[in-house]
Amino acid sequence: MERPTGGVHATSTSSGPSARTSAAAIAIGFTALCVSYMLNAMDRQVFYPLLPEIREEFGFSLDQAGLLATGFTLGLALTGLPAGYLLDRLSRRMIVVISVVVYSLGTIAIPLAAGFADMAVYRLVSGVGEGVQATAIYAIIGAYFFHRRAFAAGFIGLAFGLGVFLGPLIGQSLATAAGGWRSPFLIFGAVGLAMAVVLLVTVPRAMSEAVAGRDNTTDTATYDHIPASPYNRNALALAAASAVSGLVFYGFLGLYPTFLREELEFGAGQAALASALVGFGAMMALPVGWLADRVDQRLLLAVGFIGSSLTALAAYQLAEGAAAQYVLAFLMGTFASGVLFTNCTTALQRAVRPEHVGRGAGLFMLAYYVAAAVSGLIFARLVAGMGWQGAGLVQLTLLPLVGLAALVLVDARRMIVPPRQQTG
Repeated sequence: MERPTGGVHATSTSSGPSARTSAAAIAIGFTALCVSYMLNAMDRQVFYPLLPEIREEFGFSLDQAGLLATGFTLGLALTGLPAGYLLDRLSRRMIVVISVVVYSLGTIAIPLAAGFADMAVYRLVSGVGEGVQATAIYAIIGAYFFHRRAFAAGFIGLAFGLGVFLGPLIGQSLATAAGGWRSPFLIFGAVGLAMAVVLLVTVPRAMSEAVAGRDNTTDTATYDHIPASPYNRNALALAAASAVSGLVFYGFLGLYPTFLREELEFGAGQAALASALVGFGAMMALPVGWLADRVDQRLLLAVGFIGSSLTALAAYQLAEGAAAQYVLAFLMGTFASGVLFTNCTTALQRAVRPEHVGRGAGLFMLAYYVAAAVSGLIFARLVAGMGWQGAGLVQLTLLPLVGLAALVLVDARRMIVPPRQQTG
């Protein structure tokens, strides 16, 4: 059934179950969405610390390893715009459920790969499911928690960070216990399939299908100051900033454990812990989301780009000891995920009218994950030509400055302003 898209006054005209959905049901549904996104993050993150073993078994080159590490995000990117279009018209709950099934099956298939080509396909399938799920979840919270979307997104970011933190630790433990790298993928995939059933049962339609705020309340605001096209100047400028953010964060994530083990000679457990601490930093999305509903998001994005740049400079040029790298991994998670990811996705939704929230989320997914998809390959090529230090300087230290330049094009007067930022 097609969702109405012509207006921004989202009101309920019935007194049926949708209008009477309890706060407890909403809380349970929102918690289920957060847990599912945590599993999404665990599913993504488990690959990175196991990559040296996968590379050794199959004889992959560093280029191939880098492409496998981050190339799956091409699946996330390709689904961004079509998923956003469908999310403005079809049931978001069913889209979330189907997407979790897809990425779980892709994960289960990875240990069955015979070589680079089919493993890349399985990674891509997993990325497609993860991308659709992420787009759907951000569209749901962007619509239901309309004026508090950044704070709500902070909880999703917290769940993502927890998944990034737990994924490498649990995955490495499972691999060690089983004596091989395959078992974590099988277990994570099976848990994902069970999570799809939980989502189907627990997420209420009153939340998943809202348009502009709770479906039993009236939105009386007008949005004539927002350009009618979802692909306006602000949206495109923020998409460019999102692309830079994807290049930086996934360029770091994809080969950071390999850098620690091959260049700094860290043990497998040390590299897994460092990767996990990136997720601990990503949990800062919750306080950052709270701030993003109260201050100009351009300021927070600037802090994120500068912080990511300085952190990468220290990680690749200065620090060698484990303790220093643990701190820097936490800081990279804070700036590149907790600050940049949270603010890019919510600011882009605020650059479009409420009826286009799905397409705003889709544009973010396209821009962020196309860049992320090639980030590992680009970084590997830079390593081949300039060494680890040179690659870190170019892609992770200097590139964030381009993101700062994109922010200059953003006109805050033509964006949705949360009530806590309004004056007068």
